[in-house]
Amino acid sequence: MVFTQQSPVHSDLTLLSHDDLYWFNEGTHTDLYNKLGARPVVKDGVEGTYFAVWAPNAAQVYVIGDFNGWHGESHPLSTRSGSGIWEGFIPDVKKGAVYKYRIISRHNNYQVEKADPFARLAEVPPKTASVVWDDDYEWRDQDWMASRKQRNDLGAPISIYEVHLGSWMRVPEEENRSLSYRELAPKLADYVTQLGFTHVEFLPLTEHPFYGSWGYQATGFFAPTSRYGTPQDFMYLVEYLHQHNIGVILDWVPSHFPTDQHALSYFDGTHLFEHADPRQGFHPDWSSFIFNYGRHEVRSFLLSSAMFWLDKCHIDGLRVDAVASMLYLDYSRKDGEWIRNSHGGNENLEAIAFLRRMNEAIYERFPDVQTIAEESTSWSMVSRPTYLGGLGFGMKWDMGWMHDTLHYMSQEPIYRKYHHNELTFRMLYAYHENFVLPLSHDEVVHGKGSLIGKMPGDYWQKFANLRSLFGYMFAQAAKKLIFMGGEIGQFNEWRHDTSLDWNLLEFPMHKGLQQWVADLNRIYKTEPALHELDCDPAGFEWVDCNDTENSIISLLRKGRSANDTVLVICNFTPVPRWDYRVGAPSGGFWQELLNSDASIYGGSGLGNFGGVEADPMPFHARPYSLNVHLPPLSVVFFKCTQPQS
Repeated sequence: MVFTQQSPVHSDLTLLSHDDLYWFNEGTHTDLYNKLGARPVVKDGVEGTYFAVWAPNAAQVYVIGDFNGWHGESHPLSTRSGSGIWEGFIPDVKKGAVYKYRIISRHNNYQVEKADPFARLAEVPPKTASVVWDDDYEWRDQDWMASRKQRNDLGAPISIYEVHLGSWMRVPEEENRSLSYRELAPKLADYVTQLGFTHVEFLPLTEHPFYGSWGYQATGFFAPTSRYGTPQDFMYLVEYLHQHNIGVILDWVPSHFPTDQHALSYFDGTHLFEHADPRQGFHPDWSSFIFNYGRHEVRSFLLSSAMFWLDKCHIDGLRVDAVASMLYLDYSRKDGEWIRNSHGGNENLEAIAFLRRMNEAIYERFPDVQTIAEESTSWSMVSRPTYLGGLGFGMKWDMGWMHDTLHYMSQEPIYRKYHHNELTFRMLYAYHENFVLPLSHDEVVHGKGSLIGKMPGDYWQKFANLRSLFGYMFAQAAKKLIFMGGEIGQFNEWRHDTSLDWNLLEFPMHKGLQQWVADLNRIYKTEPALHELDCDPAGFEWVDCNDTENSIISLLRKGRSANDTVLVICNFTPVPRWDYRVGAPSGGFWQELLNSDASIYGGSGLGNFGGVEADPMPFHARPYSLNVHLPPLSVVFFKCTQPQS
């Protein structure tokens, strides 16, 4: 029998070889997306589809679908060499056919209809069947792919706009529907370009049955959700963003999966993908199943899922969700609700080994991408190489900074002097990892309110505080992430079923805040001092972190060149500080690069008339000093543009 691909674009398609079976069962296979699932092929001159599914504890597996009237036994599959894989070719089943697997277990006469774990496309929820599809796409983002190593480098400016695709922008005239992948592409690219973000990070777009899970309860680990179009439509969105010099990061969830009967749970009448013992296999926080990372085939499945998005969809980075829940066996569990590892500890050794292998495999094959861990504990060396004992991630979210800073900013300014350490504590650990500072979706849901809603004071002060928060964020040594809506000062807490409140941009204060974010992104990208050494302690110095009484901090950000130095001063009270002296490393004219209190942003317009001349007066252990005016609730950036000769 001879199998050939259906079209020239499928030149990479082959069926399962003995090596594939070995690597799959060994747990090292990383491109199962080219092997398992539903593959449109030609066999002996006949077009059809080759099906392959892993169900080692099945007595029989059938393919049912719209092509056989969902008849339970008309198209059986055959087992393959003790690998647990069932396979078969069905003629005349072509792209677009809808199908499921009917699995009869060897245990307890259990029978179930399952979606394909390797499907490229699913029916639009609430329907749950899989759709025969392909990966055909003629990519036109070669320029981006050739340059993304430099754009994703730790020394590059990385400012991320986090987006929930279904609620970023909707069409109210059409029953409030979400934009499709193709409709979103030009609108999102134009907006992100206007605001100067370098990357977009999408909340999970892997197929998920419940829209309200925001994608975090995934069932299709190889399928972009069909709510917004086909896989090719999603590829078009990625390509369009790349063509406009915008990187794409995808939120990816290997930590758990939902209990829906049509999906991975109890797949062949046994706990195949999940642990059988609920103390290891069930997540109490999310009422979901936890992957069995100790099972070889599960590791191959997850490794292949990660590779699929990077390979077939040209994704530039994976933000890995809920890493902490993977690392600890007792995560969110009381005594008696978890099982210790073989050494008596609470570390999940199998999950740790999987994460290390995942990062090694990704960076070996795609050295120009980034993996980013959402890890909320003090686990050490998350973003350090595996050969040094690290987990191998490229970066890690700094959750501590987020909690401390938001708590500080939520205080009435009169009380902030009692919380000053919440601003300064970060620098004790800032270079233990390669950090991203997140102001993410998690901070504006479940009754937490919007970012601007967390800010104290009257209407004007709320905006001034939020501008200060963003300014302080961009002054810090780390990469940046802002969730959609924060940049326009949306007062309503984010809701996944409605659009952002774009009408707010008709009001000057909201428009001014948006302009402030755009200008922060501009100087972050154009000033090497603000990004080159984000992950190097040589890039940061305190000037004065001890002015507790006035709630003022001042710092220096430095680039690789001695001439690249930016001085940042933050005043976190509504009191203007006239003739405030701060130390400076050199003489000359220090230009005021940005001032959050400028009238264009909605501020009071207090400033330094474009800059100040340094005085040869030592201060703060510096040879020179500046006598500046600090506006209320402000962040001001200075740079020496005319050094003293």
